[in-house]
Amino acid sequence: MYLKTMLYFIIGILMFSCAQEDKSETEIPQEIMNEPETTPETDNTINYLALGDSYTIGQSVCSTCKFPIQLKDSLLARYPNMDIEVKIIATTGWTTTNLINAIENEQPSSNNDLVTLLIGVNNQYQGKPFSLYQSEFPSLLEKAIKFAGGRTDNVVVVSIPDYAYTPFGQNSGNPEKITQEIDQYNAFANTHCSSKGVSFVNITDITRQGLSNPELVANDNLHPSEIAYSKFVDRLLPIVIRKLF
Repeated sequence: MYLKTMLYFIIGILMFSCAQEDKSETEIPQEIMNEPETTPETDNTINYLALGDSYTIGQSVCSTCKFPIQLKDSLLARYPNMDIEVKIIATTGWTTTNLINAIENEQPSSNNDLVTLLIGVNNQYQGKPFSLYQSEFPSLLEKAIKFAGGRTDNVVVVSIPDYAYTPFGQNSGNPEKITQEIDQYNAFANTHCSSKGVSFVNITDITRQGLSNPELVANDNLHPSEIAYSKFVDRLLPIVIRKLF
Protein backbone atom coordinates (compact mmCIF):
# COMPACT_ATOMS: atom_id res chain seq x y z
CA MET A 1 0.00 0.00 0.00
CA TYR A 2 2.81 2.35 0.93
CA LEU A 3 4.65 1.61 -2.31
CA LYS A 4 1.52 2.24 -4.38
CA THR A 5 0.98 5.61 -2.67
CA MET A 6 4.56 6.66 -3.33
CA LEU A 7 4.23 5.61 -6.98
CA TYR A 8 1.13 7.79 -7.48
CA PHE A 9 2.92 10.69 -5.80
CA ILE A 10 5.95 10.46 -8.12
CA ILE A 11 3.72 10.16 -11.21
CA GLY A 12 1.82 13.26 -10.12
CA ILE A 13 5.02 15.29 -9.74
CA LEU A 14 6.21 14.24 -13.19
CA MET A 15 2.89 15.18 -14.84
CA PHE A 16 2.90 18.61 -13.17
CA SER A 17 6.47 19.23 -14.33
CA CYS A 18 5.61 18.33 -17.94
CA ALA A 19 2.59 20.59 -17.88
CA GLN A 20 4.75 23.50 -16.70
CA GLU A 21 7.28 22.86 -19.48
CA ASP A 22 4.55 22.79 -22.16
CA LYS A 23 3.11 26.03 -20.84
CA SER A 24 6.47 27.82 -20.97
CA GLU A 25 6.97 26.80 -24.61
CA THR A 26 3.55 27.80 -25.93
CA GLU A 27 2.64 30.93 -24.03
CA ILE A 28 4.19 34.33 -24.92
CA PRO A 29 5.23 36.39 -21.89
CA GLN A 30 2.91 39.33 -21.25
CA GLU A 31 5.72 41.88 -21.42
CA ILE A 32 6.51 40.82 -25.02
CA MET A 33 2.83 40.96 -25.96
CA ASN A 34 2.70 44.55 -24.72
CA GLU A 35 5.71 45.77 -26.71
CA PRO A 36 4.88 48.12 -29.64
CA GLU A 37 5.55 47.02 -33.21
CA THR A 38 8.89 48.06 -34.64
CA THR A 39 8.56 51.02 -37.03
CA PRO A 40 11.10 53.13 -38.90
CA GLU A 41 12.71 55.79 -36.74
CA THR A 42 12.28 58.52 -39.35
CA ASP A 43 9.15 60.61 -38.91
CA ASN A 44 10.05 63.73 -40.87
CA THR A 45 8.00 65.52 -43.49
CA ILE A 46 9.31 65.30 -47.05
CA ASN A 47 8.40 68.06 -49.48
CA TYR A 48 8.58 66.86 -53.07
CA LEU A 49 8.25 69.21 -56.06
CA ALA A 50 7.74 67.65 -59.51
CA LEU A 51 8.33 69.91 -62.52
CA GLY A 52 7.49 68.95 -66.09
CA ASP A 53 4.84 68.37 -68.73
CA SER A 54 2.40 65.59 -69.65
CA TYR A 55 4.89 62.92 -68.56
CA THR A 56 4.87 64.38 -65.04
CA ILE A 57 1.16 65.15 -64.79
CA GLY A 58 0.36 61.65 -66.07
CA GLN A 59 -1.71 62.34 -69.16
CA SER A 60 -4.19 59.50 -69.88
CA VAL A 61 -3.53 57.57 -66.65
CA CYS A 62 -5.30 57.67 -63.29
CA SER A 63 -4.53 60.35 -60.70
CA THR A 64 -2.45 57.96 -58.61
CA CYS A 65 -0.70 56.34 -61.60
CA LYS A 66 1.63 59.21 -62.55
CA PHE A 67 5.22 58.63 -61.55
CA PRO A 68 5.45 61.31 -58.80
CA ILE A 69 2.55 59.72 -56.92
CA GLN A 70 3.83 56.19 -57.50
CA LEU A 71 7.19 57.36 -56.17
CA LYS A 72 5.49 58.79 -53.08
CA ASP A 73 3.56 55.56 -52.52
CA SER A 74 6.71 53.47 -52.89
CA LEU A 75 8.49 55.60 -50.29
CA LEU A 76 5.55 55.33 -47.90
CA ALA A 77 5.55 51.56 -48.28
CA ARG A 78 9.08 51.55 -46.87
CA TYR A 79 8.76 54.46 -44.45
CA PRO A 80 5.13 54.46 -43.28
CA ASN A 81 5.74 57.16 -40.65
CA MET A 82 6.81 59.68 -43.27
CA ASP A 83 4.59 62.58 -44.24
CA ILE A 84 5.23 63.18 -47.95
CA GLU A 85 3.79 66.31 -49.54
CA VAL A 86 3.80 66.35 -53.35
CA LYS A 87 3.41 69.52 -55.40
CA ILE A 88 3.24 69.16 -59.18
CA ILE A 89 3.82 72.01 -61.61
CA ALA A 90 3.19 70.43 -65.00
CA THR A 91 0.67 70.53 -67.83
CA THR A 92 0.29 68.61 -71.06
CA GLY A 93 1.91 70.43 -73.97
CA TRP A 94 4.30 72.56 -71.94
CA THR A 95 7.65 73.50 -73.43
CA THR A 96 10.59 74.75 -71.39
CA THR A 97 9.25 78.28 -71.93
CA ASN A 98 5.82 77.36 -70.57
CA LEU A 99 7.35 75.74 -67.50
CA ILE A 100 9.52 78.77 -66.79
CA ASN A 101 6.45 81.03 -67.00
CA ALA A 102 4.42 78.74 -64.74
CA ILE A 103 7.19 78.72 -62.14
CA GLU A 104 7.28 82.50 -62.19
CA ASN A 105 3.54 82.57 -61.60
CA GLU A 106 3.46 79.97 -58.83
CA GLN A 107 6.69 80.86 -57.04
CA PRO A 108 7.22 77.49 -55.32
CA SER A 109 9.07 77.42 -52.01
CA SER A 110 12.77 76.65 -51.70
CA ASN A 111 12.43 74.20 -48.81
CA ASN A 112 11.86 71.06 -50.89
CA ASP A 113 13.69 67.87 -49.98
CA LEU A 114 13.31 66.46 -53.49
CA VAL A 115 12.80 68.08 -56.90
CA THR A 116 12.36 66.18 -60.14
CA LEU A 117 12.53 67.76 -63.59
CA LEU A 118 11.34 66.15 -66.83
CA ILE A 119 10.93 68.58 -69.71
CA GLY A 120 11.70 69.01 -73.41
CA VAL A 121 9.53 66.69 -75.44
CA ASN A 122 7.21 69.49 -76.52
CA ASN A 123 10.15 71.60 -77.62
CA GLN A 124 11.00 68.74 -79.96
CA TYR A 125 7.38 67.98 -80.97
CA GLN A 126 6.56 71.62 -81.71
CA GLY A 127 9.71 72.06 -83.75
CA LYS A 128 11.26 74.69 -81.49
CA PRO A 129 14.92 75.49 -82.19
CA PHE A 130 17.23 73.21 -80.22
CA SER A 131 19.08 76.34 -79.13
CA LEU A 132 15.99 77.26 -77.08
CA TYR A 133 16.37 74.09 -75.04
CA GLN A 134 20.11 74.72 -74.71
CA SER A 135 19.26 78.10 -73.23
CA GLU A 136 16.24 77.29 -71.08
CA PHE A 137 17.03 73.84 -69.68
CA PRO A 138 20.04 75.16 -67.72
CA SER A 139 17.82 77.93 -66.37
CA LEU A 140 15.21 75.39 -65.26
CA LEU A 141 17.85 73.24 -63.62
CA GLU A 142 19.12 76.24 -61.65
CA LYS A 143 15.57 76.91 -60.50
CA ALA A 144 15.16 73.27 -59.49
CA ILE A 145 18.34 73.47 -57.42
CA LYS A 146 17.07 76.66 -55.80
CA PHE A 147 13.77 74.96 -54.92
CA ALA A 148 15.78 72.15 -53.30
CA GLY A 149 17.34 74.68 -50.96
CA GLY A 150 20.44 74.97 -53.10
CA ARG A 151 21.28 71.28 -52.68
CA THR A 152 22.20 69.79 -56.05
CA ASP A 153 22.08 66.29 -54.58
CA ASN A 154 18.36 66.67 -53.91
CA VAL A 155 17.52 67.22 -57.58
CA VAL A 156 16.83 64.45 -60.09
CA VAL A 157 16.42 65.03 -63.81
CA VAL A 158 14.47 62.35 -65.67
CA SER A 159 15.25 61.71 -69.34
CA ILE A 160 12.68 62.45 -72.04
CA PRO A 161 10.62 59.42 -73.16
CA ASP A 162 10.73 58.48 -76.84
CA TYR A 163 7.23 58.68 -78.27
CA ALA A 164 8.47 57.34 -81.62
CA TYR A 165 7.88 53.90 -80.09
CA THR A 166 4.13 54.42 -79.80
CA PRO A 167 1.36 54.04 -82.39
CA PHE A 168 1.07 57.85 -82.47
CA GLY A 169 4.79 58.24 -83.12
CA GLN A 170 4.80 55.56 -85.79
CA ASN A 171 2.06 57.44 -87.63
CA SER A 172 3.92 60.75 -87.39
CA GLY A 173 5.67 60.19 -90.71
CA ASN A 174 9.25 60.17 -89.46
CA PRO A 175 9.75 58.20 -86.22
CA GLU A 176 13.49 57.89 -86.86
CA LYS A 177 13.82 61.68 -86.76
CA ILE A 178 11.93 61.78 -83.46
CA THR A 179 14.36 59.29 -81.92
CA GLN A 180 17.41 61.16 -83.18
CA GLU A 181 16.16 64.45 -81.78
CA ILE A 182 15.13 62.94 -78.45
CA ASP A 183 18.66 61.53 -78.17
CA GLN A 184 20.04 65.01 -78.86
CA TYR A 185 17.92 66.56 -76.11
CA ASN A 186 18.76 63.88 -73.59
CA ALA A 187 22.48 63.99 -74.36
CA PHE A 188 22.55 67.72 -73.71
CA ALA A 189 20.58 67.40 -70.46
CA ASN A 190 22.75 64.53 -69.25
CA THR A 191 25.98 66.40 -69.94
CA HIS A 192 24.73 69.56 -68.26
CA CYS A 193 23.51 67.64 -65.21
CA SER A 194 26.88 65.94 -64.92
CA SER A 195 28.63 69.31 -64.94
CA LYS A 196 26.40 70.46 -62.07
CA GLY A 197 26.58 67.27 -60.02
CA VAL A 198 22.88 66.55 -60.53
CA SER A 199 21.55 63.00 -60.94
CA PHE A 200 20.24 62.17 -64.41
CA VAL A 201 18.04 59.07 -64.58
CA ASN A 202 17.58 57.45 -67.98
CA ILE A 203 14.11 55.97 -68.56
CA THR A 204 14.07 56.47 -72.34
CA ASP A 205 15.00 52.88 -73.04
CA ILE A 206 11.90 51.75 -71.14
CA THR A 207 9.65 53.74 -73.48
CA ARG A 208 11.48 52.29 -76.48
CA GLN A 209 9.87 48.96 -75.65
CA GLY A 210 6.45 50.44 -76.38
CA LEU A 211 5.94 48.72 -79.72
CA SER A 212 7.10 45.28 -78.60
CA ASN A 213 5.29 45.65 -75.26
CA PRO A 214 2.04 47.61 -75.83
CA GLU A 215 1.12 47.52 -72.12
CA LEU A 216 3.74 50.22 -71.63
CA VAL A 217 1.63 52.66 -73.67
CA ALA A 218 -1.51 54.37 -72.35
CA ASN A 219 -4.88 54.07 -74.08
CA ASP A 220 -4.25 57.29 -76.01
CA ASN A 221 -1.52 55.46 -77.96
CA LEU A 222 1.01 58.16 -77.05
CA HIS A 223 1.82 58.52 -73.37
CA PRO A 224 3.34 56.02 -70.93
CA SER A 225 0.96 53.72 -69.07
CA GLU A 226 0.74 53.09 -65.33
CA ILE A 227 3.00 50.08 -65.84
CA ALA A 228 5.59 52.18 -67.66
CA TYR A 229 5.56 54.75 -64.86
CA SER A 230 6.06 51.98 -62.30
CA LYS A 231 9.21 51.02 -64.20
CA PHE A 232 10.33 54.66 -64.05
CA VAL A 233 9.89 54.50 -60.28
CA ASP A 234 11.90 51.27 -60.07
CA ARG A 235 14.87 53.29 -61.33
CA LEU A 236 14.16 56.43 -59.36
CA LEU A 237 13.43 54.85 -55.99
CA PRO A 238 16.91 53.59 -54.96
CA ILE A 239 18.46 56.91 -56.00
CA VAL A 240 15.86 58.93 -54.12
CA ILE A 241 16.23 56.78 -50.99
CA ARG A 242 19.98 57.38 -50.97
CA LYS A 243 19.38 61.10 -51.28
CA LEU A 244 16.70 61.39 -48.60
CA PHE A 245 17.86 58.86 -46.05
